[in-house]
Amino acid sequence: MIQRHYSQSIQIGKVTIGGDAPIVVQSMTKTDTRDAAATIEQIRRLEECGCELVRVAVPDLKAAQSIAEIKKGINIPLVADIHFDYRLALASLEHGADALRLNPGNLRDPEHIAAVVQAAKERQTPIRIGVNAGSMPPDEGCQSSAISSTTGIVSRMVEAAMAQIRLLESLDFNLIKVSLKAFDVPTTVEAYRAIASRIPYPLHLGITESGLTLPGSIRSAIGLGILLSEGIGDTIRVSLTDTPEKEVFAAYEILKSLNLREHGPTLVSCPTCGRCEIDLISLAKKVGERLQGVSKPIKVAVMGCVVNGPGEAREADVGIAGGKGKGALFRKGKVVRTLPEEELLSALMSEIEDL
Repeated sequence: MIQRHYSQSIQIGKVTIGGDAPIVVQSMTKTDTRDAAATIEQIRRLEECGCELVRVAVPDLKAAQSIAEIKKGINIPLVADIHFDYRLALASLEHGADALRLNPGNLRDPEHIAAVVQAAKERQTPIRIGVNAGSMPPDEGCQSSAISSTTGIVSRMVEAAMAQIRLLESLDFNLIKVSLKAFDVPTTVEAYRAIASRIPYPLHLGITESGLTLPGSIRSAIGLGILLSEGIGDTIRVSLTDTPEKEVFAAYEILKSLNLREHGPTLVSCPTCGRCEIDLISLAKKVGERLQGVSKPIKVAVMGCVVNGPGEAREADVGIAGGKGKGALFRKGKVVRTLPEEELLSALMSEIEDL
């Protein structure tokens, strides 16, 4: 069992982050926040697939003002993402944001930050200090060679976070969450490792701008998986160049793989080989598509032959193991019946529905 690093808990809306709370899955909308209807629609789809916290971009005052309307149409807490203009943070708080994300690289004036902190303190609204490797505060003392090295980047990321943490603490504010993201996996891992032992605040994990769905999911799984396996992290986002629903799906798959969360079905399917005598790839894809509408954390096996198939299928809640043009249907370790290949999908889904 993974032993998580200690972090004090904070409350964002009705969601607890840190402490003994489950690791929270979040995403970010890809709509124009000023279009409240479209943003609400996307957030509702995220809610349906298990998203527990959502962030929206706030590029201008109209976007900040839209938060009030968006909040009326959703059920999960909303985080306002702020860059450059502290007044947008103040407006977002005024219109009901449940939390703020501030980037130390883009919002650096201590007086402006103090004004935001005071408003957040009055409302007991948490602030995420979100450091990105691509947008850090300038450091005239760094040599260019150090800046380009992994060690130099990690050092600058950690110091940027610590500087703003110290500022918030000096203002008697501790409703803090921290992230240190980079595209490069080793840089991200080292940055989180470096800060985890230095602060008591919950950590939000992510590999920023990780890419298209498949490579981005792999990159995120490696980076987040390393950290989570070491007990580091209290909330995660998988950042993909795709729909936000796929970010949530990938996040839960990472957590399920480490036995850190249960959410929705787990599909076990073999890669197929020369022994397979049914069209398993097509069948497994169809099962996966239909499982997207299932919320119960069940284990489903779709196996292609008699080598590993029966054993894997028996360990699943329901499953099938293929033979020559046919397959055995299992439920809770027992054979229910043997069916022709063309009937396996409907029979399997019927067993799943019965559960």
